[in-house]
Amino acid sequence: MGNQVEKLTHINYAEVPTSDPNGFDPDGDGPRIGVSYIFSNDDDDDDQDERADRYPPEREPVNHEEKPFDLQDELDCAIYYREECVYERAGGAAAHAPESLLNRCRPGDLLEFLATGQYPHWAVYVGDFQVVHLHRAEIKNNFLTDVSQGKKGRIVNALYRFRALPPEVIVRNALDHVGTRDRELSWRNSECFAAWCRFGKREFKIGGEIRIGKQPYKLKLQFSEKKNHVLEFQSLEDVIMEKRRNDQIGKVAVTQELANHLNSTHEIKGDYYVN
Repeated sequence: MGNQVEKLTHINYAEVPTSDPNGFDPDGDGPRIGVSYIFSNDDDDDDQDERADRYPPEREPVNHEEKPFDLQDELDCAIYYREECVYERAGGAAAHAPESLLNRCRPGDLLEFLATGQYPHWAVYVGDFQVVHLHRAEIKNNFLTDVSQGKKGRIVNALYRFRALPPEVIVRNALDHVGTRDRELSWRNSECFAAWCRFGKREFKIGGEIRIGKQPYKLKLQFSEKKNHVLEFQSLEDVIMEKRRNDQIGKVAVTQELANHLNSTHEIKGDYYVN
């Protein structure tokens, strides 16, 4: 299968394994068994016709028109590998206009650009007002203000709890892959590429983890202080795909979608919150 990614639909959560995401690999840089997951590429640069093909009618987002980012519609969430939290977003940080964001950036920073109804777009700041990012199936080096396309952005270094590489290594990781495109790509979306540059974890790559039939990753959706819902996945890549899909459609839509699913399967649980 390699890095070939099929345009397939989103599946049931129950149909959705791996080595340690902290990077403890006793076999060093040896080969790893992996497959391309059935989620398609999800980046916010996809054409809307491709998006329409990606979802069955009942799951298709209603409106893809770009709107200013609404922090109130952002769903808090956390990712766990077994019992260890490897990602957490709680009370999301405010986003800034591109010019203001530039004044806060340092080489090696991870940036996230946001707009309601679109997938978050991630990039690596490499200095001199420029970022490297995965866009339209190609890794590019552009000015931050051009990449933002007027969207607000924020620095997201602290979301993943892995140890960051030195800034010069992060920048080199990003710049070394400029021009990589299409089937040469080892990352399914801009977030996976940017996170790999900063942390160097192969779990961010397509087929980067061994699948052994277990589901050691959990995505905890936090709807309120006491109400949450937990989904299980086989790999970090799979969790990221689902998290980004939720980011695109927003908290209200996720709440309604999950409520409809639980109602239809008679799986209403006391720990799930419905507006």
